[in-house]
Amino acid sequence: MRFVFDLDGTICFRGKPVSEALLQCFERLEQNGHGVFFASARPIRDMLPVLAPRFHHHTLIGGNGVLISKNGKISVQRAFTEQQLADLLALIDSQQATYLIDGDWDYAYTGSGHHPILNHLDVHQLAQRRSIEELDSIVKILLLSMVDYDGMVQALQSMDIVVRQHTQEHIIDISPKHIDKWQTLHRLGIEDQGYIAFGNDANDLTMFQHALHSVMIGHHPQLAELATESIEMDADCEQAIIQRLNELSEKYITVI
Repeated sequence: MRFVFDLDGTICFRGKPVSEALLQCFERLEQNGHGVFFASARPIRDMLPVLAPRFHHHTLIGGNGVLISKNGKISVQRAFTEQQLADLLALIDSQQATYLIDGDWDYAYTGSGHHPILNHLDVHQLAQRRSIEELDSIVKILLLSMVDYDGMVQALQSMDIVVRQHTQEHIIDISPKHIDKWQTLHRLGIEDQGYIAFGNDANDLTMFQHALHSVMIGHHPQLAELATESIEMDADCEQAIIQRLNELSEKYITVI
């Protein structure tokens, strides 16, 4: 069986790396013949610091599906078109918006030097901060500040793109359409009902929809409608995840 794990809020917490106890649990899964995959909203660049180096050559899905790293080689599954970028940049300019824009590896950033997002941005200094013009493929845009938040959302929603609002932080997350974690798993040859998923938020909805078995960490109203089961986000959460993985490993050990 294949096991697919979201990162933040699922197996790593408050930006800290995945624990050694969990990593060893993943290795036991593999010893029992299972496959282990990681699928995150983070770009590949920002997934690596929370995974031990011995996991860096596993299959990693980044940017909610727009990026794949396989055996350390990154490929872009979908990027914004030139026309979409032109329209987005014109809107950004008119709204005097600040942003974090991700290419396949490098990034462009115009936010403040104290923005909380910097706590998770290229913490190991693996990439280069560049101008937008220097980025080959643009796969994700985070708008960090703007003149008119509601007006920006309204304008973006009229475009053929995916717009996710993080209203508490007043951040807008923009990505290309027709790509998500499930679609990228399918491109990797994983069939519907052919995996077990662990996740915690709206980014994991399609991944849960197509999973044979799904485990929600904490509580998310939309995800709860799809989850097979849930694990409470408390002091015993990590141990509960390990225990459940051991049980699922035994249950599905003959299913390849």
